[in-house]
Amino acid sequence: MSDVQAIASRIVTNVENVIVGKRQPVQLTVLGLLCQGHILIEDVPGVGKTVLAKSISRSVGCDFQRIQFTPDMLPSDVTGVSIFNQKTLEFEFRPGPIHAQIVLADEINRATPKTQSALLEAMEERQVTVDGVTYPLQSPFMVMGTQNPIEYEGTFPLPEAQLDRFMLRIRLGYPGRAEEMEILDRQQYAHPLQALEQVVSAEELKQAQTAIKDIYIDKLVKEYIIDIVRATRTHGDVYLGSSSRGALALYRLCQAKAATDGRDYVLPDDVKELAIAALGHRVIVGPAARIKDVTQDEIVQNVLDKMPVPGAQVRQ
Repeated sequence: MSDVQAIASRIVTNVENVIVGKRQPVQLTVLGLLCQGHILIEDVPGVGKTVLAKSISRSVGCDFQRIQFTPDMLPSDVTGVSIFNQKTLEFEFRPGPIHAQIVLADEINRATPKTQSALLEAMEERQVTVDGVTYPLQSPFMVMGTQNPIEYEGTFPLPEAQLDRFMLRIRLGYPGRAEEMEILDRQQYAHPLQALEQVVSAEELKQAQTAIKDIYIDKLVKEYIIDIVRATRTHGDVYLGSSSRGALALYRLCQAKAATDGRDYVLPDDVKELAIAALGHRVIVGPAARIKDVTQDEIVQNVLDKMPVPGAQVRQ
């Protein structure tokens, strides 16, 4: 697992040359990349969501495309379109921006549900179908969606089916005073992103993505994951709990976390550390709890607090 740990460390260190003081969100992003998952970044404008996506892309040498979602955008603007060539008298497919390796779906909730749904097949099956023809997407492939949790005017909330396809949700948050001063100093003459270099090849990344699947997870830890997921479905403040896809996402993220820590086995602490990021956005808060300002993260944390941890039982 030393190779996976080294690869993850190189990516995190490289990205931190641009993203200041946000090690945990950067590490979560790298975990999502190692798990071949997609990431939802939910935060206010100007905290580095786009820069994070570009930094990850440059660090691993992948093609990058940014899609700025707007209400008038069509599904073909995402997937691509077939255009009739008058010279050859044939239709030619012109791929859309989704055909890149790392795609930033900026302000994804500003597009209509019809356009949002254009991402569903790409995110789940790594392919797009246009005019009855299926086109496989490049590997590695990751969608990084962003949305503003404050401004809801003119937006279309992501449906559960869309949210469920994001492996985890992260927030960057505002930097501290010292960190903000460092940002000003770093960008006095040029943006550090311009000097960012590739530190991992796409082939190394794919090997690491395969290697994390060999990480051992004990049956007790698997049962712990399942119990947590099932508890989100029966919680009194929940209208709809996490899906089985959420359990699989947490399972895979724990494997990646163990590998990046240099371990070949998963600990219950890995589950507790990643549960909110993996399950929080999959939980729909009930109407009564919403009135009391109960959040998704609080519900998952409440489940973790009440759930017995494997190996923590007192021996008689």
